[in-house]
Amino acid sequence: QVQLVESGGGLVQPGGSLRLSCTASGRSFSEYAMAWFRQAPGKEREFVSAIGGSAESLRYGDSVKGRFTVSRDKSKNTMYLQANNLKLEDTAVYSCAASEKTVSPHTASWMYNYWGQGTEVTVST
Repeated sequence: QVQLVESGGGLVQPGGSLRLSCTASGRSFSEYAMAWFRQAPGKEREFVSAIGGSAESLRYGDSVKGRFTVSRDKSKNTMYLQANNLKLEDTAVYSCAASEKTVSPHTASWMYNYWGQGTEVTVST
């Protein structure tokens, strides 16, 4: 059974940082794309970032470019999201996703087969 488990969320002040992790079990996704999405209360799911199987191919949503960095450790079957200079509008549940369809990072949620339960990030004063 494939599982994706996120961790690292929490409460942080504006300007602060968090490092989110997503660990996969049940199969390896080392050759495939993985991604982060987020959903704020009352809003639609939003693409945050994705990393390809090569780990050199990266994509970011416009709202997080220059502040967030995605990476992966294939030996640990884990993807990370370093979120710096957090803003109030970054408050959301962050979910990771893994694909069996593509090795290239995609922004569309339908390209990803497996999803984690999410970790909550709250940016507040």
